[in-house]
Amino acid sequence: MRGVLNPLDDYAVHQTPEPVAHPASTDANAYDRYFFNGYDDEGTLVFAVALGVYPNRRIIDAAVTVVHEGRQRSLHASGRMPTDRTVTAVGPIVVEVIEPLSQLRVTASAADLGIEADLTFTATTPVVEEPRYQWRVDQSVVMDLTRMTQFGRWSGSIDLDGTRHIIRPEDHRGCRDRSWGIRPVGDQARGADRHVLPQFFWLWAPVNLDGGGAVHLDVNEYGDGRRWHQAALLVPSLGTDATPDERFDPAAAEWLPGLDHDLDWVPGTRRAATACFDLTGVRGARHRLELEPVTTLLMKGLGYSSADWPHGGWKGELAVGSEAWVVDELDPTDITNVHVQQLVRARLVGPDGSARTGTGVLEILAVNAHEPTGLQGFSDGFTPS
Repeated sequence: MRGVLNPLDDYAVHQTPEPVAHPASTDANAYDRYFFNGYDDEGTLVFAVALGVYPNRRIIDAAVTVVHEGRQRSLHASGRMPTDRTVTAVGPIVVEVIEPLSQLRVTASAADLGIEADLTFTATTPVVEEPRYQWRVDQSVVMDLTRMTQFGRWSGSIDLDGTRHIIRPEDHRGCRDRSWGIRPVGDQARGADRHVLPQFFWLWAPVNLDGGGAVHLDVNEYGDGRRWHQAALLVPSLGTDATPDERFDPAAAEWLPGLDHDLDWVPGTRRAATACFDLTGVRGARHRLELEPVTTLLMKGLGYSSADWPHGGWKGELAVGSEAWVVDELDPTDITNVHVQQLVRARLVGPDGSARTGTGVLEILAVNAHEPTGLQGFSDGFTPS
């Protein structure tokens, strides 16, 4: 049987004897995904974009979501994945790599659904590779993936119901990530039940520092607090004349192997009132990152935990739609509303006591009990003891 060739086969990028169109894994949850977020420092406009392909499901989907004045609006698109993997577009949403590891463009053209966007992300830091995520439940591989993260500034515009919001690089920062591998992306038959409800505890905090550079961390823990994944690092700024090699220099960031967290929950929710992280360098230097949430973005606006627009869910050859909510009117303990990114004001205190400020996000997905932070039940809101 002959393989399926596509334009990427003309590049020296192959990892197996198969054409690029053939995934190395036959897992139905194999995926390859773009993610972006952006914001102004006051949190008056917060946006996020995602586009993913699921080669063993032959599906591509994407979403753009925006929070403005407490209202979140989303544009979704889903369809059949093109054989040509250089085509990162579905319906009205397009992601374009202008210059790898430097500049990407996102466009959305759906005036009839109330959302249009033309946004360019320009990197201000090198890209960093988070440690590989590998998580098994019983005998099953649930997650096996790589993620890279990069910080930058945005330019362009977002139109909401005909009102244009200008996005300026001096006012709007954010980050992007690329992840690929295996992770749960939709319903599929997995055999017998495990007799227990799933558990997941995840914190992800990419923060742009004022004056340049960034601090980035993530944590995954079991319900009893045992940690199965973590990363923390200080990321430098890129110069305006940075070479391609400097954009992915693995030695550019300073890794901080010691990481402890202290979260105060908003009562009745699984969202942070404050968050602090104590970070320790390889030679014992201590840093403290303090986060104060400002605005909440529901990740279901990008399809995470969404009943109507799930990742990798077949909705036909092409489906396009929109959603809108007033964030504060939704039940925060509904499982579809538990996964959030909170825009945060940040303060990073260095080993000498000096402090730098910044803005970023704290992403939280906490499902089931988590003993160290006092969460009980499956998606119950925090109850102070």
